[in-house]
Amino acid sequence: MENDPVNVNEFQELARQALPKMYYDYISGGAEDQFTLKENMEAFQRIMLRPRVLVDVSKIDMSTTLLGYNMSSPIMVAPTGAQKLAHPDGELATAKAAAACNTIMVLSFASSYTIEEVASTCNAVRFFQLYVYKRRDVSAKLVQQAESNGFRAIVVTVDTPRLGRREADIKNNLIIPKMKNLEGLLSLDVNVKGGSNLEAFASETLDPSLSWKDIGWLKSITNLPILMKGILTAEDAMKAVEAGVSGIVVSNHGARQLDYAPATISVLEEVVKAVSGAVPVLLDGGVRRGTDVFKALALGAKAVMIGRPVVYGLAAKGEYGARRVIEMLQNELELTMALAGCPSIKDITRSHVCTKQDMLRSLM
Repeated sequence: MENDPVNVNEFQELARQALPKMYYDYISGGAEDQFTLKENMEAFQRIMLRPRVLVDVSKIDMSTTLLGYNMSSPIMVAPTGAQKLAHPDGELATAKAAAACNTIMVLSFASSYTIEEVASTCNAVRFFQLYVYKRRDVSAKLVQQAESNGFRAIVVTVDTPRLGRREADIKNNLIIPKMKNLEGLLSLDVNVKGGSNLEAFASETLDPSLSWKDIGWLKSITNLPILMKGILTAEDAMKAVEAGVSGIVVSNHGARQLDYAPATISVLEEVVKAVSGAVPVLLDGGVRRGTDVFKALALGAKAVMIGRPVVYGLAAKGEYGARRVIEMLQNELELTMALAGCPSIKDITRSHVCTKQDMLRSLM
């Protein structure tokens, strides 16, 4: 298309221009001072690449697998809710874009469209993201619906005993559309006197008593593999492995929960070392360039998830925009691999990056 954006940041600017301020702030914003929001991206910029030369890179193979499922590249679509705020086709368009790029989409429980509607868009591998509610029967029903509609894994979010303080949403008196997957399961009417209705809904439904024992309950109600999203420390990573999960997503919820939590890329290696290959580790948060993907892979990630960038593409240009964002990052990763001397994903190693800690150690 004429005047297409040439990078993800340009898609973000188009999204800002296209959306009402309330919706753009909801999609782009973080918690409190938004320190972690900025740090998620800036931490990538402190990692340098160490390219190898005179390597045959005439053919670049970005393909990989996750839980036995093939992907054209290690770039997945993260769960982001209420995508109809960005575009009328919402998650239906995103599902088609992910399938066209031969990658895995993780559908948010807060999708603007039902599990069944998204499943019927096209044949593709999809995972389902879950919150565990005070009413366990609601969570169980969602798991059953996902399983019966061909979703291949459950991604349970574990960093939200309460909703983070998202001040832009409070100031904007954010009104989130009703969550179609929860209709008939939970009361979606909340009384709000100013502030965000999402915050009010979360306080009524999320379970602050959720603990490690509940992972056992979740495993007991499904045959699907379970990935745990929201891990930021070695200690919790080891507990997750002990709990029997099939994968870990290093995530700070897009910096929307606990401000001043670390950038995900800065703790990725700690988590990877803690699990010692027992389960795949994914990275979520701050990815805006193919070089970011490369850095995450070099530090041990099996794949990365992208959330906001896809929604920016969706807001700017619908399904085409969402697909272009994924393709753009895939193309940037392919170029980075060629310039770094890595013809395949397995050729990307820890020696291809230099972190701030590496630099400090070299001075000692």
